[in-house]
Amino acid sequence: MLSKVEEIKASALEACSQAESVKELEQVRVRFLGKKGELTLLLRGMGQLPAEQRPHFGKLVNEVRDELESALAARETQLFQEEETRRLAAEALDITLPGRPMMRGTVHPVSQIIAETKSIFMNMGYEIVEGPEVEWDYYNFEALNIPPDHPARDMQDTFFITEDLLLRSQTSPVQIHVMENRKPPIRILAPGKVYRADSDITHSPMFHQIEGLVVDRGITMADLKGTLQVFVQRMFGPDTKIRLRPSYFPFTEPSAEVDVSCIMCAGAGCRVCKDTGWLEILGSGMVDPRVLAKVGYDPQEVSGFAFGMGVERIAMLKYGINDIRLLFENDVRFLKQFSSQGGRLC
Repeated sequence: MLSKVEEIKASALEACSQAESVKELEQVRVRFLGKKGELTLLLRGMGQLPAEQRPHFGKLVNEVRDELESALAARETQLFQEEETRRLAAEALDITLPGRPMMRGTVHPVSQIIAETKSIFMNMGYEIVEGPEVEWDYYNFEALNIPPDHPARDMQDTFFITEDLLLRSQTSPVQIHVMENRKPPIRILAPGKVYRADSDITHSPMFHQIEGLVVDRGITMADLKGTLQVFVQRMFGPDTKIRLRPSYFPFTEPSAEVDVSCIMCAGAGCRVCKDTGWLEILGSGMVDPRVLAKVGYDPQEVSGFAFGMGVERIAMLKYGINDIRLLFENDVRFLKQFSSQGGRLC
């Protein structure tokens, strides 16, 4: 059995030196030193030896085991270092190679219009406020002078969640929230998403609106027109003109649709403006006295104006887009045509 110990030792050391990976080395350890390994089984057979030989045999086997464990540990360290060297060599970078160009995105045209509109009105002293997209019927309709039986409700196809809860169909509810909690003077701009059950080349079931509200003593239609004139000239250019046409909105009286001189033909008349020279851009008017009274204001003391615009509508006019769905399809070929500084299509 002593010669068997030397044979196992020699075989184990040779296998250890020939192992080419940590995985192979582990197989060598199991083969010779595992629970069913050759050296372990040999040690278990020590009972067959005469009693006087057993101490010497046991000592020899343990010495061989210690020697093999040391050899395996040394070889494992060596293999780890070799594998690390190969991995680093495979991951090496040639820093003399030219760099790869980075694909750079641009700001979405809708986001550009929102940011530009905010900037214009903030420069005029407006505060940016936001409100909930899931709204109570009271704020979306009733507080805006649209009671349950009012025909104006038929003007909008609203997404109702419950009888009293809905996805807001306009950003106008924000002005009610603000007026309920503040006293005049008020000068706010409220951008946000709104929802209506409508979808075609000029309408989307989800789109963006920006609502403006000013309430103070002595506010008139002249203030409204002057404010909107400044806005359109800064948004579309200093030569852009506006006109106000009588219209109807339940929460403003008087109400007006606002047109701008055609962006495409500068008012000369073209296919886009149907040869009228004008393009509709937003709705506006003086805040209805009943809306002011609803929030606790005295219509005899203060007055105000409000206006609301569709962001996608502004983007379509400014960038010459003929289908609103292009703004929501995330087609990179379309979106990459817009620079982050704004402007027309490249």
